[in-house]
Amino acid sequence: MKLVISSDHAGFPLKGYVRANLAAAGHEVVDLGTYKVEPEDDNPDFAEKVGEAINAGVAQRGVLICGSGVGVCVAANKIPGIRAGICHDTYSAHQGVEHDNMNVLVLGARIVGTSLAYELAHAFIGASFQGMETRFQRRLKKVLAIEARHLREGTSVNQA
Repeated sequence: MKLVISSDHAGFPLKGYVRANLAAAGHEVVDLGTYKVEPEDDNPDFAEKVGEAINAGVAQRGVLICGSGVGVCVAANKIPGIRAGICHDTYSAHQGVEHDNMNVLVLGARIVGTSLAYELAHAFIGASFQGMETRFQRRLKKVLAIEARHLREGTSVNQA
C-alpha cells in the first residue's frame, strides 16, 4: 500500500522507525516531514500536508505522529475528507477502518513505544472498510453529510 507519513518534532524519532518498518514490509511510504527535530514546528502544518496528500490521491491512507497524537488529530479532522483517529490499541486501529473508513492513523509518540506503533500501523493498513454492511455505509454517509453541511454553512471556529 502507498502511504504518506508525517510528524512534528515530538513525533520525529518514532516516525523514522515506523516509516522504516512499513517500507521493510513492502509498503511505499512518502515522508512529508518534518525532516529534523525543530522545536518551533507546529503539528497542524504536518497534519495539513497528510490530509492534502490523501485528498490529492498521492496515497490512500496516512500516518500522523506528534507527542500525544491529539494536536495532529484535531488538525487533520478539520480537513474535508479526512477521518483521523488516535489509536493506542490494535482493535481501534483496524476497527476504525472497518467501521468508520478511517484514513489517517494518529499515534502519540509519548504514549506508544515502537513495537506497539508497528502493530498499530500494520493493523490499520491490513484493515478494509466494511462498506458492504448497511449500517457502516449509513453511518459514513451521515458523517459525510455533517461535513458537507458545515462546509456549506461556513460554521465559525470556536475560539478561546
